[in-house]
Amino acid sequence: MSTCFYGSTDDFFGTVPVMVCASSVDLSPVVPPAVQSGYEDLESGLYLVATPIGNLEDITLRALRVLKCANVILSEDTRHSGKLLQHYNIKTPLLSFHKFNEREREHSILRRLHEGEAIALISDAGTPGISDPGVELARLCASEKIPVIPIPGPSAVIAALSASGLPSNEFTFVGFLPKHTRSRKDRLEISAREAATQIFYVPPHGIHQFLVDAASSFGDSRSCVIAREITKLHEEVTSDLAYSDVVCQLSEPAAKCQLIRCYLFWRGTLGEANQVFASRQPKGEITVLIEGKLISVDDAPSEEFLEHELRELTAKGHTLSAAVKLVTEATSAKKKDVYALALRLFGK
Repeated sequence: MSTCFYGSTDDFFGTVPVMVCASSVDLSPVVPPAVQSGYEDLESGLYLVATPIGNLEDITLRALRVLKCANVILSEDTRHSGKLLQHYNIKTPLLSFHKFNEREREHSILRRLHEGEAIALISDAGTPGISDPGVELARLCASEKIPVIPIPGPSAVIAALSASGLPSNEFTFVGFLPKHTRSRKDRLEISAREAATQIFYVPPHGIHQFLVDAASSFGDSRSCVIAREITKLHEEVTSDLAYSDVVCQLSEPAAKCQLIRCYLFWRGTLGEANQVFASRQPKGEITVLIEGKLISVDDAPSEEFLEHELRELTAKGHTLSAAVKLVTEATSAKKKDVYALALRLFGK
């Protein structure tokens, strides 16, 4: 049985609600008997195991069993993953598998799978293959008729979307943008014309430039949500109320305390986000969600709409062919029709 204390704490932007639960029971990780004994052998195959994106409690019982019973665990960072395994007393050997060595590892991994081993693949956090290593290995296994078994669990993109308040019936997960400036801006232009919610992963050192580029493509008035360090110890899903980490001080004595952080989201427009983040350097992984564009329900966009889009893109420096491509990808219009309109408007 536990007792929860409710209160608030002040931070840079205002008052933030917090809840702390005190309990007399042991809060050490509970590992199910099947995981403790390791009695169950796994079928041979590649297991893509989702792991916590911060809070070590965010892992399924099935994931723990697979990690315990696998012959080996492929890990993006063995030191990082070692903490998770140690927390749950899992002794399965780790083998490094990341973007710098995955090609050289693939042959030996496929051989072991063909010999009947069960191999688990984990990333530093979240679901393998989603902006993380594993896509190519899964493709190779599928092409060689080796079973690929997903073990569902945490994903930063889904966690952020579910609590963002933005439409979730249709969304586009873009992930990390290309490093090349032109390619990055072209991708933002495509996203800015889509009706679905757009979701990006942004490194902390690149958040300011991302917001500047996004505002240029989407416009300053487009709504956005910014989530940082989802579920981690210093979790901060930033909101208009809070930017810095929440710190709670309790007067009530407690033998054991666990701080349960509320999800704090930064919600506002891209223009406002640029002002807020211009002078601040956040830490940790960032997920940015931007609302989709309101587009007419008509299946075929009007010629006036297409003309407006073409003129806007060419005014921003896009070539005629690039503008035609972007408009075609963002609408239901046929490329030949858009191209014909562009020729009538701008000539060759």
